[in-house]
Amino acid sequence: SIFHTSSPLHDGAVIITREGSLAAARCILPLSASLLGSFSLGTRHRSALGLSEETDAVVVVVSEERGQVSLAHQGALRRDLQEHELRGAISTILQGTDTTDALAEAHPEAQPARG
Repeated sequence: SIFHTSSPLHDGAVIITREGSLAAARCILPLSASLLGSFSLGTRHRSALGLSEETDAVVVVVSEERGQVSLAHQGALRRDLQEHELRGAISTILQGTDTTDALAEAHPEAQPARG
């Protein structure tokens, strides 16, 4: 598995197409410019936000330390999502529903991570 810590592909991002195919692995992503002076988020989460600020990508982040799953889209980050919340938010976003609503529905108590 590419996600096992001993795998050479473990570090960096994995890019998956809309069709579910693996497009690339071990990718380096841009960091969020809005959080450059902040230490509240690690590199993995800041990279997810950076990519979501620059593209229309839906970015799923798994914390290596805690195993928590977060979702970044359009510069907003929702943290500690359960599997059903993540599936629902991704499905809603990919169907074209407003992202803010999709993220809020997935995890209403979470707040977008901004500057």
